[in-house]
Amino acid sequence: MFDEFPFLSVLTVLPLVGAAVVAFIPRAKAELAKIVALAWSLVVLVLSVVMWLAFTIDGDRFQFHESYAWIPTWDARFTFAADGIALVMLMLIAILFPVVILASWNDVDQSRRSAPAYFALLLSFEFTMIGVFAAADVFLFYVFFEIMLIPMYFIIGSFGTGQKQYAAVKFFLYSLVGGLFMLASVIGLWVLGGRTFDFTKLAEATASIDPNTARWLFLGFFVAFAIKAPFFPFHTWLPDSGGAAPAGAAALLVGVMDKVGTFGLLRYCLSLFPEASRWFAPAAMALAVIGIIYASLLAVGQKDLKRLVSYTSIAHFGFIGIGIFAFTTQAGTGAVLYMVNHGLATGLLFIVVGMFVARRGSALVSDFGGAGKLVPVLAGVLFFAGLASLALPGTAPFVSEFLVLIGTFSVHKGYAVVATLGIILAAAYVLWMIQRTTQGTLNPALAEVPAMSKDLSLREKFVVAPLIALLLVLGFYPKPVTDVINPAVQATLQDVGTTDPAPTVVADGKAGG
Repeated sequence: MFDEFPFLSVLTVLPLVGAAVVAFIPRAKAELAKIVALAWSLVVLVLSVVMWLAFTIDGDRFQFHESYAWIPTWDARFTFAADGIALVMLMLIAILFPVVILASWNDVDQSRRSAPAYFALLLSFEFTMIGVFAAADVFLFYVFFEIMLIPMYFIIGSFGTGQKQYAAVKFFLYSLVGGLFMLASVIGLWVLGGRTFDFTKLAEATASIDPNTARWLFLGFFVAFAIKAPFFPFHTWLPDSGGAAPAGAAALLVGVMDKVGTFGLLRYCLSLFPEASRWFAPAAMALAVIGIIYASLLAVGQKDLKRLVSYTSIAHFGFIGIGIFAFTTQAGTGAVLYMVNHGLATGLLFIVVGMFVARRGSALVSDFGGAGKLVPVLAGVLFFAGLASLALPGTAPFVSEFLVLIGTFSVHKGYAVVATLGIILAAAYVLWMIQRTTQGTLNPALAEVPAMSKDLSLREKFVVAPLIALLLVLGFYPKPVTDVINPAVQATLQDVGTTDPAPTVVADGKAGG
């Protein structure tokens, strides 16, 4: 029934059209702009659900293929296609955007800033996010990879708080420099890969590229994706940007945008440069493990709630990194599932922290204390979001973290053991945050803030409910998502030329293969 429907191109263009509509709504009609933006994002969600149902798990690796002429001289085309990895990321985008729009309902002060402009920027950002995951042409991917910076730059710089201009410029420059490294590799890939940008053709052509040259091309892509993810030591832009961005935008920054980096590693680095991927894997895993420990230690010492959550994300991306470069099906599936679950859990955590910050007028941990006595339901949601972030069994992140660690341990025991220390540190920084903000003696200053006496509103309950539900459902039954992910991960590992280690069977007291 939907075999010929252009899902990906429609999904890509739809938010851009919505952004244009919202942008032309008069500034005085802020409520109308919010309603239109929310309705538009819900249409994207419904279409994404239909596309999910139309996806054939045991079908072709890439489905919903579309290709339209663009720049014939370069053989660059508007080519879209999605495998299971891209599909779950597109679904995450479709879920998070209406939640964030609803969560950001009162974030814009109309006396100083335009609500239609803010929500138009959010929809523009959704357009770039869908485009970057749906693109199957390397040049088209690069274009979306770069233009995604524009709406987020203006969201942080115009609607953020604190050192927002500094954070916006730092975010833009870091990503732009990474993009320049990628551009150099994209050009080299086009020249050496038969003067085409088609992903499928390039995957076949790169097998004949000199290994040393391929490693340099790999490095250009890797640096760009490591900055975007971000991996240590390319991470320093994220705490500044996450701390300055509005809470909803920060949830998208760490929940969706950062996944472009890890998605790029899976789709482009591993598939286009298999030998180079294997050659760089030990160094990449070492950086990932260092990032887990380093970011976790920094998170423990943070005094700003939004910066704390940003550092937790850097640690989580370390787990995704070791899962990608372990080159086992379990670890790879766990890494992709981690991308989804991290988006849900950290998105929820950022949104709830934003609710506390909006009520208190401050993100400093020292300005809270005993807040659970005033807003018990909101404090309970923060507690749940924190437990999900530290991968408590029964929540979705536990499944993905377990898969990453067990898949890594089977081939790289040392990396897996050291990474496990990050779980202990996660408990420390999450429980410390909860203890200092919602538990203990009530901070007398909180009682003097009228907004701190208001618990979750009906709108806020609609914001957190779907994320809580998904974290619980996927914590106990992740099969619908892993079934979609597994074939794409296995195909990627075939591209790399690796296989899962043979299981070890113990019989008569002896271990054998």
